[in-house]
Amino acid sequence: MTAMSVWMMPGQGAQKVGMGADLLVLPEVEETFEMAKAATGIDLVALSKEGDEAQINDALNSQILTSAISVGVARALFAKGCTPDAIVGFSLGEISGLMVSGILSLEEGFVLLNERSLALAEACKNNQGAMLALLGASHEDAQGVCDACAEGEVLVCANYNAPGQVVVSGSLAAIDRAEAYWKEQSKRCSRLRTAGAFHSPLMADAAARVAKFCETLSFKQPTYPLICNTDAKPFVVDEAVDRLSAQVKSSVMFEQSIASLVAAGNSDFVEVGFGGVLTNLVKRIDRGTNRIKIGTYAEWEKEIPVLTSCEESKK
Repeated sequence: MTAMSVWMMPGQGAQKVGMGADLLVLPEVEETFEMAKAATGIDLVALSKEGDEAQINDALNSQILTSAISVGVARALFAKGCTPDAIVGFSLGEISGLMVSGILSLEEGFVLLNERSLALAEACKNNQGAMLALLGASHEDAQGVCDACAEGEVLVCANYNAPGQVVVSGSLAAIDRAEAYWKEQSKRCSRLRTAGAFHSPLMADAAARVAKFCETLSFKQPTYPLICNTDAKPFVVDEAVDRLSAQVKSSVMFEQSIASLVAAGNSDFVEVGFGGVLTNLVKRIDRGTNRIKIGTYAEWEKEIPVLTSCEESKK
């Protein structure tokens, strides 16, 4: 590992039964779980240790638990003297990033996450939609699918994950047309297991609700730069309400964010959280990067000597 490091905060989708339970031996993780419980009412210790598949896959539960693992592990890394040069989150992970970067307190961050999740659930119920991963698609290919298949309905590029993987989001009928259109070209695609058309204009009501709630929060200048999903640029605190509202209904520019961070001299990417999805995406974006993930206690034990020695080399 070299000097310039980026901490990545994952989004939802990789959750599984038992996630986070082994990390409770780290006091910072246990404390974070308790702080999240105080803010949301969800007993994350019990959920991680005893939650069944239905409980883990519940949208609110999975989002709060996913974020709490990231924030808890980040705080444990801080306790070991490790620090990032920048932070990037994927969708939900941007809220984790707000807390880790110091822009929001943990108390306010978890309350925001709770409100955001409820707003998204309501928008999904009122505006039904779906998401589809187009495999082997360039950015231009994906936009072409949207142009050809929207037919006056919502259909947009929602997630720029990595070269050859773009997710589109839209109304149920538009996604049906996009799936048929892509398969007609002998291309592969995969529907995401989501409750609705996230990161699309169908989430406009949720975006408005998030904006209104964000006006009640106390945003502070970041201790560490946080790269935004919406434009792959550093989060500007004076624009916090608009940025967090837009993030709900706009594309996740993950591929562009990583490319920008690499161009700025960052070569080490640490996925702080469960699953390893972002680690795999970074490999596809730039194979010249160094990549590690910490989402289990076994990964913590394996990687913490590497990270602490990297910190020593910075001094």
